[in-house]
Amino acid sequence: MYSSVVVVYTAALCVCFTDGDDYILDDKLGLGRTFDGIGGLSGGGATSRLLVNYAEPYRSQILDYLFKPNFGASLHILKVEIGGDAQTTDGTEPSHMHYENDENYFRGYEWWLMKEAKKRNPNITLIGLPWAFPGWIGHEKSWPYDFPDVTAKYVVSWIVGAKQYHDLDIHYIGIWNEKKYDLNYIKVLRDTLDRVGFSHIAIIAADGYKPDDWQIASDMLAEPLLFDLIDVIGAHYPGTETVMDALKTGKALWASEDFSTYNDDVGGGCWARLLNQNYVNGRMTATISWNLLASYYEKLPFGRDGLMTAQEPWSGNYVVESPIWTTAHTTQFTQPGWSYLQTVGHLKSGGSYVALTDRRGNLTVVIETMTHNDSVCIRPPLPPYDVTPCNVTFYLKGSFASISQLQVWRTKFDFKTNKHVFLQKLDSVKVSDGFFTLGLDVDEVYTLSTITTAQKGTHPDPPPSAPFPKLYEDDFNVRNPSFTEAPHFADQTGVFEYFKNLTDPGPHVYTLRQVVTQRPVTWATDANQAISIIGDYS
Repeated sequence: MYSSVVVVYTAALCVCFTDGDDYILDDKLGLGRTFDGIGGLSGGGATSRLLVNYAEPYRSQILDYLFKPNFGASLHILKVEIGGDAQTTDGTEPSHMHYENDENYFRGYEWWLMKEAKKRNPNITLIGLPWAFPGWIGHEKSWPYDFPDVTAKYVVSWIVGAKQYHDLDIHYIGIWNEKKYDLNYIKVLRDTLDRVGFSHIAIIAADGYKPDDWQIASDMLAEPLLFDLIDVIGAHYPGTETVMDALKTGKALWASEDFSTYNDDVGGGCWARLLNQNYVNGRMTATISWNLLASYYEKLPFGRDGLMTAQEPWSGNYVVESPIWTTAHTTQFTQPGWSYLQTVGHLKSGGSYVALTDRRGNLTVVIETMTHNDSVCIRPPLPPYDVTPCNVTFYLKGSFASISQLQVWRTKFDFKTNKHVFLQKLDSVKVSDGFFTLGLDVDEVYTLSTITTAQKGTHPDPPPSAPFPKLYEDDFNVRNPSFTEAPHFADQTGVFEYFKNLTDPGPHVYTLRQVVTQRPVTWATDANQAISIIGDYS
């Protein structure tokens, strides 16, 4: 063990730490798992509903903070709901096939959102997952597996439509969100994908939630056919932990839905802790936030549970919340395909560190020291632990021994004064004799990297917040609507679309019509009548 004393200057504060802790970053003995990226989830359900109604330039600014490389969250992954005409948490998302002989690949807004993400990041990973299915899939039963060929053809048609009409390449496809999977259906889905030329599209399963979050791993070990069909094991809200059977499979492990936490600064701390410890504790190589952004009425379930908030298209106001910047500490300094080092872990004084490399000489280290009460997520319960200020020394070995300096970026949560600092660029740290020392306070996130392209992007402040107008009218007279749904309406049961009634000689030629006439294969408990909400409500 080495011992050191250092004085570290951070901003205007001089802090002296003693009795340092030592850590080695080395690739000589090989690398860890391959990093698959950090992402956000639009859907499950209708969580991006209000975004499309923002006027420019505000809508593009919001998208920049989410997807633009080296600007904000710079997300690597976008996962979307394959709309199924049913309530899936905060609303319904329309299916591309309300009925068996009906196909429309321009309904809803997920196609548009994927295109906007790809416009900013051409390398973004795209994932589709059904929450619900239109009623004809279940043949009057709320179950999609009795006719697996019908369900597989329906899902694959969504992938074909993404490519044919929007030039979108879907990389991963899921089974049925947080529901039981069916081996025969997965086999039929794989066969259908292969038959139409989509053998490159990987299957992720089972997107389960406790107590079934990792159950499919044990089933895969017991059933060789299932093992061969599944490419990625995805679990929801795993609490940074995996199980031995999942590790035994050797498959990629993902937190395929996580976070779901109010996006205040404690939420930002929760997200920072998850992004590190999902790998340190659970060897999960991708983490996807539910949801991408809180763009639905706040009084709906799980209000403001996104990486940022955009719930006022009528005013243009949006808020870049702290999770955007804690995301950037990883996403702006790594890319999918990088590898974790084997030398990652917990800090002796609390917190964690991960290190990643592109295997071409670049190195990124992300450190978080989030305390328990300042990083609690909505689920699962977080056991108590302690974090104290410390002094850490990192020794660079192997191919990193020649690194002479690292860029330093810091986020400091100060819950006493509420004067937080997000993604602040500090002076680079010099690596002398193969090591550097860093002073860490509690509730901090540090990134140290050879990457020099990172930025804290900014747009001009958006307009101030304002309530929904007390007087609001819409005659629905839109000749060629960009979206099938009228502005500000948030469907909760059923699907409302623009409709031109040519048989009406009076004032009701242009209307908004509810178009679903058969109860869907539901995910949640749907109401028995169609519901759409608009504006402030209670």
